[in-house]
Amino acid sequence: MTAIKFGTDGWRAIIAEDFTVENVARVTEATADWLKKNFSNPSVVIGHDCRFAGELFAETAAKVMIAKGVKVYLAKGFVSTPMVSLGARNYEASLGIVLTASHNPPSYNGYKLKGHYGGPLLPEKIEEIEALIPPVSAGLHNSTSLSNAGELLQWVPLEDDYCNHVEASFDMDAIRNSSLELAYDAMYGAGQNVIRRLLPETTLLHCDYNPSFDGQAPEPIARNLTEFAEMIRIAENIDCGLATDGDADRIGLFDSKGNFVDSHHIILLLIHYLKKYKGFDGKVCTAFSSSVKVQKLCNHYGLELETVKIGFKYIAGIMIKEDVLLGGEESGGIAIKGHIPERDGIWMGLVIWEFMAKSGKTLEELIQEVYDIVGAFHFDRNDVHLPEAQKQAIIADCKARKFSTFGQFTVQRVEDLDGYKHFLSDDSWVMIRPSGTEPLLRIYAEAPTKEEVQAILQSTRSVLGV
Repeated sequence: MTAIKFGTDGWRAIIAEDFTVENVARVTEATADWLKKNFSNPSVVIGHDCRFAGELFAETAAKVMIAKGVKVYLAKGFVSTPMVSLGARNYEASLGIVLTASHNPPSYNGYKLKGHYGGPLLPEKIEEIEALIPPVSAGLHNSTSLSNAGELLQWVPLEDDYCNHVEASFDMDAIRNSSLELAYDAMYGAGQNVIRRLLPETTLLHCDYNPSFDGQAPEPIARNLTEFAEMIRIAENIDCGLATDGDADRIGLFDSKGNFVDSHHIILLLIHYLKKYKGFDGKVCTAFSSSVKVQKLCNHYGLELETVKIGFKYIAGIMIKEDVLLGGEESGGIAIKGHIPERDGIWMGLVIWEFMAKSGKTLEELIQEVYDIVGAFHFDRNDVHLPEAQKQAIIADCKARKFSTFGQFTVQRVEDLDGYKHFLSDDSWVMIRPSGTEPLLRIYAEAPTKEEVQAILQSTRSVLGV
């Protein structure tokens, strides 16, 4: 028996090792039992992304649900996580299930749970489901056929629904009729058809089906997007490039020179546009690893900021209860008012493109507008693979407040909401945190200049011995 635990964002495991039909069936049996316990007429939306055997795993989940008497809305073809979340809300389902490992390496697959409101299922509900997972599958998936499911199975066009929702929510004509030259890198992920459908003039990269992701983890961070950056530089006429991860819920962005624009800058741009240009209000909610500049911009606009633990489920928990303008994470997961309480890389990219089209300004000019308010800054993150014992020893040292300096940088104070954020000045910090889904130690740094960020990272790694 393999113990199945949900991490920061779902259950992840290596395909054919722990991520097997048997284990997917076990998780689904528990999920079905939980649904029947909590809903009188339970129903579920199920979809899979572009990973290997996604259709097999999605159909396994569907068969278990049908065998348990749960109505299933099953997606046709691969879909993004936001499509399933939107589907859960649109079809008034009790739950959404996405077979995806998001940004993890190609060897992984995963299982995400979405609430009826269209966002991550809350942690306490996931714990209830975890507690119901049986030691072995009852084999319901082997004795159930989708062709004989009758009214318990309905195939649904989640991508069509999503595109219709975009058309109804954006000024797409402003984008289409602008002179903007746009580019999109799907990283072989589940967003690959959407931009082609909505904005067919866009320059596309990696928008074809490749379950191995060409050997690259589909995470939209600078080091994984060098080919896209180079394409933009060589073209010399592209105004903005958008990239999304394997299940299209995370965003990466590039300016006209092929420079990577991190999620901190995107969060600030979105707050600036939504508040100043569109007149929206509401609380801002960001994860612990986010830029200190978010607080400065919120102060400027008189917006309340709440900082939460890392994991979008914590942001979603606030978004479904309170009036939230934006919720965002350092890792590229951002949600805004007027959509669903869910990260959505394509949606955020379209907001930025609408901002550019309607303002008539370049991305660089819009970033400068933000800098004029909060000051310029840079950010970077190192992901360090190291033995578990060494990782735990470093975290123990952080907990014991062993680090008063990192080379030339003096620690002024430490915050430990989720990881250890060492403030070196009002505008610079370094944070040390173990990954919640991978065997990694993450080291994050922010400072006014790119050179200072690299110096902080190098000094920190030297002190930690990594």
